Amino acid sequence: MRHLPPLKGLRAFEAAARHLSFSRAAEELFVTPAAISHQIKGLEDFLGVTLFNRLTRTVTLTQKAESVLPLITDAFDKFDIATRQLKENESSGVLTVSTAPTFGAKWLLQRLGDFSDAHPEITVRLDARNEMVDFDRDGVDVGIRLGSGNYPGMRVDRLFLERVVPVCHPKYLKGKDALHTPSDLNKVTLLHVDWGNISGPLPDWQMWLASAGIKDVDATRGPTFTIEGMAISAAVKGAGIALASTYAVEEELESGQLVIPFTHTLLAEAAYWVVTPERKANHPRIKAFREWILETARETGLVGG
Repeated sequence: MRHLPPLKGLRAFEAAARHLSFSRAAEELFVTPAAISHQIKGLEDFLGVTLFNRLTRTVTLTQKAESVLPLITDAFDKFDIATRQLKENESSGVLTVSTAPTFGAKWLLQRLGDFSDAHPEITVRLDARNEMVDFDRDGVDVGIRLGSGNYPGMRVDRLFLERVVPVCHPKYLKGKDALHTPSDLNKVTLLHVDWGNISGPLPDWQMWLASAGIKDVDATRGPTFTIEGMAISAAVKGAGIALASTYAVEEELESGQLVIPFTHTLLAEAAYWVVTPERKANHPRIKAFREWILETARETGLVGG
């Protein structure tokens, strides 16, 4: 038999302890400050200890309360995870996929209809962001990430390698200042991508120039974008020359909006990965999506060394 305190009192204590405020705890739990005070008093009576030092305009935690707060917060986090898992329908429902914005817009959206046709019982929700997510806190089932592939506690499958090429408006191939060799890049604006806190060595102009054996170009010049797609859009408008993933510029190259001025392709150390928590990896809808996207990447010829 577990001798457990009242749950409402614990929730009130945990919220008030995080905020060090009864009124802010009340806002979070949609009750009145008086109700928070009453629930905490009931918890203190049950435990036989004082949890807060009640001062004139504020409250502070007692030493005992401060020592147990991390344990109680962790317990509520686990309750939340357990509740999410109980609500999950294993084979149908909403599948939340977190993806880098450019990958989502330029590759995944073009093919997602095929997955929906094959699995009409699964509704895909796309969450576009560059950084890694907290799968439990953010309610994410699958992540598609560019990086090193080192994601502890996760099932990780390589989707495809990252290949990047320089791309620019066709005007850069004409006139007296036309680009003929990579050394001519000193004549134009370089467009950069800031990948944020993504792990692993990510492709940039310095890497591309080094792999092409070019040493006389300043790789630091030009504006920086936090989303690869924005750098590509700037290149389409003729604002400079971007270094872009080959998959991300297929349409622009086919339509003639962009051209590749030099044939050298950088095969980056980073790759795109399908990531999901180990404990959820074999849930039917997650497994169905993983198998579909890996097979789709193979069919499009992106998989390989």
